[in-house]
Amino acid sequence: HGLRSIAARRYATASSGPQARAAVPNYDLFRQRLDKARATVLENKPLTLAQKILYAHLHDVSSMSSAPVPGETYLKLSPDRVAMQDASAQMAILQFMLSGMKQTAVPTSIHCDHLVEAYEGADKDVARSWQTSREIYEFLQAASQKYGIAFWKPGSGIIHQLVLENYAAPGTLMLGTDSHTPNAGGLGMLAIGVGGADAVDAMASIPWELKAPRVLGVRLSGSLHPWGSPKDVILALAGKLTVRGGTGYIVEYFGEGVASLSCTGMATICNMGAEVGATTSVFPYTPSMARYLRATQRAAIAAAADAQQATYLSADEQVAQSPEKYYDEIVDIDLSSLEPGYNGPFTPDLYTPRSQMADTVGREQWSDKVSAALIGSCTNSSYQDLSRAASLARQASERGLKVAAGTEFLVSPGSEQIRATMERDGIQQAFESIGAQVLANACGPCIGQWNRDENPVVKNRETNSIVSSFNRNFRARNDGNPNTMNFLTSPEMVLGAALSGRLSFNPLVDTLTDSAGKEFRLQPPTGDELPKDGYAQGRDEYRPLLDHQPAMEIPIAPTSARLQTLEAFVPWSGQEFSDTRVLVTVQGKCTTDHISAAGKWLKYKGHLENLSRNTLIGAANAAMDGQVNLVRNAVEGLEPAQGTIPDVALAYKKASVPWLVIADYNYGEGSAREHAAMQPRFLGCNMVVARSFARIHETNLKKQGVLPLVFARPDEDYFIFAKDPHELVVRTQGVSDINEHNPVVSLLVERVRGGNVVESYSVECRHTMSADQIGWFKAGSALNLIASQQGAR
Repeated sequence: HGLRSIAARRYATASSGPQARAAVPNYDLFRQRLDKARATVLENKPLTLAQKILYAHLHDVSSMSSAPVPGETYLKLSPDRVAMQDASAQMAILQFMLSGMKQTAVPTSIHCDHLVEAYEGADKDVARSWQTSREIYEFLQAASQKYGIAFWKPGSGIIHQLVLENYAAPGTLMLGTDSHTPNAGGLGMLAIGVGGADAVDAMASIPWELKAPRVLGVRLSGSLHPWGSPKDVILALAGKLTVRGGTGYIVEYFGEGVASLSCTGMATICNMGAEVGATTSVFPYTPSMARYLRATQRAAIAAAADAQQATYLSADEQVAQSPEKYYDEIVDIDLSSLEPGYNGPFTPDLYTPRSQMADTVGREQWSDKVSAALIGSCTNSSYQDLSRAASLARQASERGLKVAAGTEFLVSPGSEQIRATMERDGIQQAFESIGAQVLANACGPCIGQWNRDENPVVKNRETNSIVSSFNRNFRARNDGNPNTMNFLTSPEMVLGAALSGRLSFNPLVDTLTDSAGKEFRLQPPTGDELPKDGYAQGRDEYRPLLDHQPAMEIPIAPTSARLQTLEAFVPWSGQEFSDTRVLVTVQGKCTTDHISAAGKWLKYKGHLENLSRNTLIGAANAAMDGQVNLVRNAVEGLEPAQGTIPDVALAYKKASVPWLVIADYNYGEGSAREHAAMQPRFLGCNMVVARSFARIHETNLKKQGVLPLVFARPDEDYFIFAKDPHELVVRTQGVSDINEHNPVVSLLVERVRGGNVVESYSVECRHTMSADQIGWFKAGSALNLIASQQGAR
């Protein structure tokens, strides 16, 4: 009772147990908080929508003495909800178990979507996941019951689609342990991807910290042409901004073009905003959001949101009239002239307009043959997406045409509700009539859960192209083959690639040949925003488990290879770091996939020691001509003298040798997985020094007690560490008295050969830690600090 009363004062929605759907938000509380902030520190300045939602969730505005400075001030916020997927939930729950809490402080849900491998098709793949991952599912289910969490079993759907269908609500703030959590911005929610330790903050009734973001306005005008898709908006924007252009920003869409988009289309755009590094993305409340809420049995939320549209769920009128004065940057996109796009291969920001694709394929010598075409996933599995793609499938089927020879066509429904509706309305039949295989309601190939090992292009590491409506396309991500060129596009374009079997095929102008040998051109796709007969609910077995049992025991076998109880990291000694070795100087792009690989490693997400065996195995070593997962041992006589990155890191750990990582720009982009911070910490890493960081990963490092630093002169000092870094010995100056007012930490570097110092350098770096984050660092991790505070209560 005491916990609930505390949470009720701090949060708009205190948890009273697991929920099947979101309750009506406490808009009165949001307005009270916002009005107080406006009248005090904000000095009644006009606000964007993103700023309104953020400031309506300030934990205690009375503790602020001045207006937040974007890029500098840390905001302490009270999120309304937490959502976790099964891969990241394991470590989050293991950490929450150490927090001393009896129940989550805010409504929380767990969604089992990452551990289902695509192989034989829907039900068979789900059944096999129970055989291979039963231990994990039973652990997560028991934890859900103990702590009052809604549990969505495997086969129920992908986290982001289920959140959109059940939990997203306009003007609320949610944390999700997945980088594509911003999907819910399509329903006017500020939904932010975080690591598990950040989720534990909200679950444990601790204010969550976020550096005040800038706001990038994207002004939409016009409306999409018949072949156009909301996916084309974010593909084009990624091409403009690059993978790090949105770092430190919330992307807020505005303009007359917004009204022409469906709610699920806006969700697609927000989902892939993660690929430009944005904190999150959001749309103002529109009639299409109201229609979607009513169609998904949340009419009461729609009615409440309708009343808030003008005052809370859109930017202030002054912002609408003079956006250039209030947005930090503005990007203009004319929907009417926007053509379909393809982004890739190997990076989500390499944009090619559809009309230029054939020439680009030839010029870049990309593989024109499409070996697989995939639609669905959390990004593009709405009813509108699938119904439009199905209209193209029907045109082909009517002419006796199937997918091209040598091309797989796979469909991943986003949820059981979508799958059941798709089956009822003939969409599934339309896909199957041209040769599609319908997969489970799970992530599957999008995250590398794709058993394609027997396909010759994978078995023989052949160069090949795949086309998908997914959101991320890092090298080897989908099928483990580094030579698979993976292109992101809309579902409509995927259908064109499936039927033609060619990357260069342009369905707007090119023709196909039917079964009678006659050429024909596909007509523009058509589809419905929402199903005319409403959504089918699907099978009851895929409804959430809502069974709060505080006395539930959580099973973790001591001999388990997949689950391991966490041990607290050792607190900081209070001294400068000394005798620290450089494990690796990372060259070029290094995503969280490179730092902590997924695919076959997903099974170890709850076992830190076993998972640490994949640490940085995808990283290229700048000192060894870009060779991947190979480093020299810096300690003479320590074995191996040269080996894989985790092997050498483990040798350092066993010998009590502290080590650091030197990294390139945007280090840690991609997934929100906190394992990419926990694994290096577990193996003895004390610092990561980068030219720049991706937001989520930098925070995750701080949470785990690793000191993240950026070079003051990134284009000069990085290269000191690119030459024979195994010869370097590093100590710090400025760590012993580290504080939030002085960001400078210096690295005192000596190059040692034959026992003699032959060169020395002083390298100035900067930290970005707040007072609270310095508290995490001193305690050894944020979790250590939480546990000590709980013990003191």
